[in-house]
Amino acid sequence: MSEFPAQGDAMPDIALETPEGESVRASEFAGRKTVFFFYPKDNTPGCTTEAKDFSALKPEFEKAGVALLGISKDSARKHRNFIAKHELTVALATDAEEGALSDALGIWAEKSMYGKTYMGMIRTTYLVGEDGRIERVWNKVKVKGHAEDVLAAAREA
Repeated sequence: MSEFPAQGDAMPDIALETPEGESVRASEFAGRKTVFFFYPKDNTPGCTTEAKDFSALKPEFEKAGVALLGISKDSARKHRNFIAKHELTVALATDAEEGALSDALGIWAEKSMYGKTYMGMIRTTYLVGEDGRIERVWNKVKVKGHAEDVLAAAREA
């Protein structure tokens, strides 16, 4: 059994910073299904594609009654630049504090590339129900087609 929240568990209610410098937390989405998609870094190819895909499908998520929130460790300023550069419509939040939401979920973890190890965000998406419980988790997400898969699952749930 994992020490981290999984399907059926409550989504941790840890404050995140919005690009406007305000605070947002999972409990603010109570009564509405919400997709929290965690990604490694603004303005990198895969992360840009993922954010643009979710932005493009945002009207469909809204029709299904589902809120969207993209989350990385990038600063609020970097998020503002990312949104402006790519005309993103999806809401973003910063999870920069140590011990914050990505840590609580176990997705801020040791990674390795080219023989070097470093701490990084494991691309993960959570579908959280109206009751605040995790309905579905996508681990180690592959970007291509992911937003469409999440939309389909959100419509079914």
